[in-house]
Amino acid sequence: MFTIYYAHSTAAIAPQILLEESGANYESRCIDFSNRDQQSPEYLAINPKGRVPALITPRGTLTEVPALLAYIAQIYPEKNLEPTDPFEFAEAQEFNAYLCSTVHVAHAHKMRGSRWSNDPSSHESMRAKVVENLEECARVIESHYFKGPWVMGENYSLCDPYLYLISRWLEGDGVDIAQFQKIKNHRDNMLARPATQTIIALHA
Repeated sequence: MFTIYYAHSTAAIAPQILLEESGANYESRCIDFSNRDQQSPEYLAINPKGRVPALITPRGTLTEVPALLAYIAQIYPEKNLEPTDPFEFAEAQEFNAYLCSTVHVAHAHKMRGSRWSNDPSSHESMRAKVVENLEECARVIESHYFKGPWVMGENYSLCDPYLYLISRWLEGDGVDIAQFQKIKNHRDNMLARPATQTIIALHA
């Protein structure tokens, strides 16, 4: 039995989808950011970073989306959610690391400029740069990483829920996703999957 802590429309969507795809026995618990639940002593005891997702496992707590995705995929090898070839697995990890370290950070500049500067006047210039940065990220994904019809090629994998999450953010951040047909098609394919529909209902 797993417990995953999430907040609405956050990065937790990706591991929640993979938990659903894997058939895991799990419970989702919502953290209300508007009440600053993530800073409560109870939640900080679970994740001292005060962020989501956090996954409670029989062996302890895991945080950070790429780690959760890799763990879920490896716990359920029969679901074939990760490449078995070492090089291809490294490619999948490279893709998820790019989403985590570059794309997610570029997105966060829209509303979390205070993480990088204490000067409020600089926050607007950060927000102004978000669309340009995310369009460049989308071009890299579309032209360099995406193999199709899924991220890693013919097989759905631990990379696909993460790209779906990012595609949701792209439009919300002002990127015209019609420029990136592969990403748009991937998002449509993800939306057709029952696991995605189940999780999105939690974030409505």
